[in-house]
Amino acid sequence: MTMALPMTDRPAALVPAVVRAVSVLDLLARERRPMSMAGLAAALNLPRSSVHGLCGTLLNCGYLRRADNGALLIGPGVMTLAAAFVASTHVAAEFDALWRETPPPDETLVLSVLNGADVVYIGVRNSARPLSLAFSLGMRLPAWVTSTGKAMLACLDPAEVRALVPPGATDVDALLAELAEARERGWAVDDGGVREGVYALAAPVVDTAGRPVAGIAFCINKAALDPATLSRQRELVLQAARTLSRRLGAREDTR
Repeated sequence: MTMALPMTDRPAALVPAVVRAVSVLDLLARERRPMSMAGLAAALNLPRSSVHGLCGTLLNCGYLRRADNGALLIGPGVMTLAAAFVASTHVAAEFDALWRETPPPDETLVLSVLNGADVVYIGVRNSARPLSLAFSLGMRLPAWVTSTGKAMLACLDPAEVRALVPPGATDVDALLAELAEARERGWAVDDGGVREGVYALAAPVVDTAGRPVAGIAFCINKAALDPATLSRQRELVLQAARTLSRRLGAREDTR
């Protein structure tokens, strides 16, 4: 008797229209600026008629919106997808549980996961103090710029890091040296890379094999940073990362 292969064993057939629609959203997410349909068509090397139809559909579905000048931006519909992703992410639920019955933290705490060469923020615990950088669920940034991204990249083999970082995006040799230091001490730092004047320190959350699952960081206006605050917040982040790693099954020798 011939047994049918499960669906996961068969190569997925790509639907061209869906691939093009996703490419439009991905481009706008990377650029973080309004773009015209003509600009999108040129950047993606697609016919203008095709882009016009795709964008019209995405506008109607709420995944795109128009700027005042008519150019296109990511729309609010994507937040529904982001919220669904966060809700289904176990580590995000564990992160929320850590702070559920505590008052707002002294400094903003964030949780992100790797998505290709980017980090996506899936948890935010805002402090009572104003911060010059607003973090939001679904926010995406290059991993090598952020503290959480560097904390996770430090857990990877250098060859994996080289494969993730797009050519010309950053000095990979310098990045690998920074990641080696982060791996040695157990945390990574972003000193003004994401936003001038904002300092962040992050530790990785790992699974049973020691692979990075997420990164957790505290963020502070650098002008308010002093040795006592740095020591206190660093210990908070390290302890939270250890707790989340343990809840995900990590052993002591993998953290």
